[in-house]
Amino acid sequence: MQVPKLNFDHTFDFQIKQDKDTFFIYDLVRKSWLVLTPEEWVRQHWLHYFRFVKKKNLSSLILEQKLELNGTTKRIDLLVTEKTKPKILIECKAPSIALKETHFEQIARYNSLIGAQQIVISNGFHHIFAENTADGYQFRKSLE
Repeated sequence: MQVPKLNFDHTFDFQIKQDKDTFFIYDLVRKSWLVLTPEEWVRQHWLHYFRFVKKKNLSSLILEQKLELNGTTKRIDLLVTEKTKPKILIECKAPSIALKETHFEQIARYNSLIGAQQIVISNGFHHIFAENTADGYQFRKSLE
């Protein structure tokens, strides 16, 4: 399977296996093999970034947690916590998806319930960072 090289300053050692025509990637947090979709490829990069570059404990990384929003069940892609408080909420898109304002609106709606200090939208090539302030979201060049 050809997976694109994503825009991260570090390279990561992923465990990938193939069963017939399907590729799987090992998720360190959920301790299971997941189908390697384009979005999962991006999510696993972020997971590895926080685990190995930022040295976060696996227990501080929450993946695909259910969220009730306006009567419908949604799932967050990745939430980084600090002392059990929401710190960074990340929305992952497939590398082929161009990031748009609707994606920012989506993660901002999710964050209205979660209350993370920062949000990130990423397709692996482009990353948009914003800080949640009293005056609304302030866009940043990187994570703080």
